[in-house]
Amino acid sequence: MKLGIIGLPGSGKTTIFNALTRGDAPVGQSVSGRFDVLTSVVDVPDLRVDVLTGMFKPQKTAYAKVIYTDIAGLKKGIGESGGMSGPLLNHLAALDGFVHVVRAFDNDQVLHLEDTIDPARDLATLDTEFLLADMMAVEARLTRLREGMNKSKDKVAAQREIALLERLHEKLSEERPLREVDLAEEEEKSLRGFGFLTLKPVLVLINIGDEQAEIDLPYDFARSKVVNLRGRLEAELAQMSGDDLELFMAEYGVTELGLARVIHESYDLMGLHSFFTVGEDEVRAWTLARGGTAVDAAATIHTDLAKGFIRAEVVAYPDLIAAGGLSQARAVGKLRQEGKTYIVHDGDIVHIKFNL
Repeated sequence: MKLGIIGLPGSGKTTIFNALTRGDAPVGQSVSGRFDVLTSVVDVPDLRVDVLTGMFKPQKTAYAKVIYTDIAGLKKGIGESGGMSGPLLNHLAALDGFVHVVRAFDNDQVLHLEDTIDPARDLATLDTEFLLADMMAVEARLTRLREGMNKSKDKVAAQREIALLERLHEKLSEERPLREVDLAEEEEKSLRGFGFLTLKPVLVLINIGDEQAEIDLPYDFARSKVVNLRGRLEAELAQMSGDDLELFMAEYGVTELGLARVIHESYDLMGLHSFFTVGEDEVRAWTLARGGTAVDAAATIHTDLAKGFIRAEVVAYPDLIAAGGLSQARAVGKLRQEGKTYIVHDGDIVHIKFNL
């Protein structure tokens, strides 16, 4: 999963990036309008991995991963002069979703381009830029299809694509994101190459001050969620460990680090969960889309496992822990044999049997 951290200049994007990645990238250095990217691969916190590691004592432990990119270069009006730059648009289009940082904190040392703090306005500003980018892409494709209709070798397919794009255009004209369009599975597949920005899930992160009350910001779009985070405080906590971290968290009433909270919210929004493989060599968490089958899980581990799939041995995490091990789980009938169509659940421990 690759998520882009976006927001207007001064929103605290890089501070949030540091909080999520435990990094120390300099803040306030980017130039408005210049495309820059910071990237970091982050382990997904999961206590179940720690428990399984204690149980199997493997040579290696691997957590699920998420990639965050801190993207500079977004500002109001960026699409007015011919649209976003190619490199910026290409980077945004390749992401799986966005963490949209919206400023709510007040700090005289961090100037706001609009001179006032207004989270709803700032959220709408960047949403509008993404809507315009998608509108330009849809209109450009429609123009090419209509102009080339007479030369098209498959007029039925061209008409089908035109009808789909006209539905998208109608939704964008209503100033609603493409996430609101009810798409069939085949239609979703046909649109993947476009990388439409408003089709991607969005976690709106309200960046509030250290002691500021949380803000209720209405945002009723599909595949979107709003959370509050004390960005500067979380960035400081990310640099701490041990007793110092526990004391600081207790002082500010922080029960879960922002890193864990935002990743878990992102996973939920993206429709993802984790399954595990275990053994003396390795305990590993893998990311899978909810609704994924045993064959999908096999392909996630390695394509050869999916090609030669015979069956999957599966035990639910709570059942394994209650039994005390794989052999014990098998003895009490909790380690099951499942076929290709088995739907893998969050926390399942899966062992693929295959033959090539």
